[in-house]
Formats: sequence, C-alpha cells, structure tokens
Amino acid sequence: MITSRFGKILLAAGMFAASLSATAQTGPFQFHAISPCRIADTRSGFGGIMTAGATRDFTVQGVCGIPSGAAAVVVNVTVVGPTQTGFLTLYPSNLASPPLVATLTFNAGEPALGNGAIVPLKATTPDLRAVYGIGGGTATTHVVLDATGYFQ
Repeated sequence: MITSRFGKILLAAGMFAASLSATAQTGPFQFHAISPCRIADTRSGFGGIMTAGATRDFTVQGVCGIPSGAAAVVVNVTVVGPTQTGFLTLYPSNLASPPLVATLTFNAGEPALGNGAIVPLKATTPDLRAVYGIGGGTATTHVVLDATGYFQ
C-alpha cells in the first residue's frame, strides 16, 4: 500500500522494471506493448448492438499483432450510447459464467464511457467474452475494444 500526498491510500497492482534489458523482461508473463489497435466495434459489425443479458465472443489472438498463445490482453473497453444504467464484464470465453466483477459500469444516456483492463484469454479463439448486465429490460449498448498490449 502507498499513501499519496493527499492522505489517500492507493493500492499497487503491479510494476514494470525501468530497464528494457533482457534480464528485466524474464518471467512467466512478459508484457508486450503494441500501438493502440481496434479489436472490435459493434457499431460496424461484430454482431451489432449488444442487448441486456447477452454475451458476445470476440477474437483477440491473431488480431492487431497479438500472437497465438497470448495469456492476457490489455484493452480499453468503451460503451457507446447505453440506453440503461448497467455494467459490462470482460472475461475469458472458456468460463461457464462471468466473474462477479464489472470491468466497466455506466449510466444510461452517456455518449461514451471507457475503462482500461487486463483480461485473461482462453487458449483458443474466440478467446474473450463480454456480458452486458443490468437489472432487466430491453437495454442496448455498443461496445468498442481497443488493445494496447498483451502478456505472453
């Protein structure tokens, strides 16, 4: 735990070594940065708009220079035009049900809202799943996924 100069407690989730030498990058999961690249945008394909309670599978490995065997992806996930307050959860597509956490929460009518996440991937494609959750109804939203890196 780290305390900021404003007295707030911050939680560190990880770190990267300042050196880019080969010794600094050894270990079971190495981070590989990529130029920001769009994986999916439901406004232009990818199954179209998502409805409440629906899941959608996406392929990450083999897209945007992310190789087969990538263990996790670093993404910015954005919802565009949600019609009801809700949440979006990203998770590996081999899980039978989504984890009990939200990757992004949002309010109805927001033009666009995004969040960064590191999401584990299923070993084979499609490897990433999204679920749009709300209390019920016929809500809809578009989803945009932009990759900025991966772990392998």
